[in-house]
Amino acid sequence: MVGVFRRSFSFPNKAHPKPALSHHVRSISLPSRPHPLIFHLKDEIANLRSWSLSSESRTAAWICDGLNRLKTVHNHLDDILNLPQTQESLRHQPHWMDKLLEHFLRFVDVYGIFQTLILSLKEEHSAAQVAMRRKDEEKIALYVKSRKRLARQMAKLVSTVQKKTKTAEQGNITTDLAAAIGEVIGVTMAVSLALFNGIAESFRTRKPWAWTGFDQVSKKGKKSAEEEKGIREFREIGSENLRELKKKGKEETKRTMKKMRDLEDWIGDIETQSQKVFRSLISARVSLLNALSQQQILQK
Repeated sequence: MVGVFRRSFSFPNKAHPKPALSHHVRSISLPSRPHPLIFHLKDEIANLRSWSLSSESRTAAWICDGLNRLKTVHNHLDDILNLPQTQESLRHQPHWMDKLLEHFLRFVDVYGIFQTLILSLKEEHSAAQVAMRRKDEEKIALYVKSRKRLARQMAKLVSTVQKKTKTAEQGNITTDLAAAIGEVIGVTMAVSLALFNGIAESFRTRKPWAWTGFDQVSKKGKKSAEEEKGIREFREIGSENLRELKKKGKEETKRTMKKMRDLEDWIGDIETQSQKVFRSLISARVSLLNALSQQQILQK
């Protein structure tokens, strides 16, 4: 009886199941554990979301800060996309990869168009300053028309980005990596809309306000809300500031000229920051294409 008792409770193999169980748990947990770079990416996304929710006035400095943060987000994403484990994971999701490539191609196209438009604005703005010094109202009128045309072109970019929202929400995002990429697409749209819509609203044609009787106060409030939609430095120089230069006093002309010089600097800064975002978008798309090309090689 003693021998049987010892065989029943001596646990000769007790030490072995524990290592086997521990090894089994590790083999499952490691692949599902997010890479540290994903945590860094999420932190940068959170910073960018806090920027987008900021209640401060929409200024050119605010726009440049958003573009700079967006570039940082895409740089982190590119680092993640170039990890071997990321490339391996993406190769097993070809259909989702195709959607991602479409998203990034559209962003690249939109920012490519914006680069052309902002360069044209910079050149026309510089020429307008020369026209102001010479009080050449004919050329100033052409500049005013070019701003209205730019507003319409920016509105088209806004429409393009907004169409992407429906596409971005499709798909079944289940992994940390996929969720992070989805958030990157979301914040990219937010910054892009702030930039394109800000310029469009600043330069668009506004209907004159007719205040009569009891509705004067409500219309004043409505006008103020409309003015706040644009970027402050852009909307401060309206068409009324540029027309009839010969009738303006010396001090008024000097103030307008200073605003024009300041705006020229901000246009250059926005061009620089948006170009950095443009390059980071291209880099991220190239990384996605590399993963896709490796998948096609393996299939052969």
